[in-house]
Amino acid sequence: MPQHTSTAAPIRTGIIGFGTSGRVFHAPFISSNPEFSLDLIVTGNPERRMQAIHGYPRAEVLAAPGDLFDRVDDLDLVVIGSPSGTHVDLAHAALDAGLAVVVDKPFSVTPEQGRGVIEKAERLGLLLTVFQNRRWDGDFLTLRALLAAGALGTVRRFESRFEWWKPEQAKSWKATATAAEGGGVLYDLGAHLIDQAMLLFGPVDDVYAEVLTRREGGAADDDTFVALHHGSGVHSHLSMNAMAAQVGPRFHVLGSTAGYTKWGLDGQESALRAGMLPTDDGYGLEPEETWGALGVEGAGQAGALRRVPTERGSYDAFYAGLADALLRGGPVPVKPRDALHVIDVIERVHRLAG
Repeated sequence: MPQHTSTAAPIRTGIIGFGTSGRVFHAPFISSNPEFSLDLIVTGNPERRMQAIHGYPRAEVLAAPGDLFDRVDDLDLVVIGSPSGTHVDLAHAALDAGLAVVVDKPFSVTPEQGRGVIEKAERLGLLLTVFQNRRWDGDFLTLRALLAAGALGTVRRFESRFEWWKPEQAKSWKATATAAEGGGVLYDLGAHLIDQAMLLFGPVDDVYAEVLTRREGGAADDDTFVALHHGSGVHSHLSMNAMAAQVGPRFHVLGSTAGYTKWGLDGQESALRAGMLPTDDGYGLEPEETWGALGVEGAGQAGALRRVPTERGSYDAFYAGLADALLRGGPVPVKPRDALHVIDVIERVHRLAG
């Protein structure tokens, strides 16, 4: 099978799925990066089909993934933004067609499935990466920079949250998907929180978890807490909760010499939903009133808390890195085995929950 890897821009790209993933997190970045062209979009939903036609008139809109795979000679890259339980089968189909592949998180439902995809990509010599976009949240970039500078001393405890109040599930595949199908807040938001924790503090050697379904008749968890012990000695406490009437800080990090606390979510998703493009002035910037605080509370003048400017959020960095990998032989923006380690932890959590 020929390997459809681009040697010159633009990288001809197809997106499978045009819900939140394809419409909000992928299409704007592909279309605004001159090293890509958005050529094919797959959606079977009539409303989303019209959104794709109006939003991206140069792309052809197809009804089913099979229609895209009939057109592999027109593509170099496929982005899989379909429901979680379909990721693995579609990734295999794309690799079999000789295409480079971006898989949205969660990478797979089980580690065995994910390992099979990775091994096939390695065997075929094709690019494979996973869209862990929250690595480029502004607040996470800020925290990484603080840790690299030693601003907190030795980190002892890391608290990280995605919490909000949504007592009624939106009408989408997520409302009915079970954990066996990649449904639930652990596979959804947990894939981000676990990835961030492991990126900061390394491999996990012990796990504790509470996996709960609060919504009446819910198909999967919507209120989950995970505690990780990293081999580095750091304890991570991760909360993902769609039923939080009041939310905690996004980050609360305690070190031997200082702490860092940050409230509020990165604003890139809400900006993209409102129609902002990553090339617009102000994209990814956060107002001063939501900057995080660094220091020791109540320690007097020398140790007083100070506001730390939040770095610009940059989901566009994922696609810049992907273009560099495809066109110039650079590293992939997210190593697929990093995403596999996340799925390993998620499986351990579900095993603990019984």
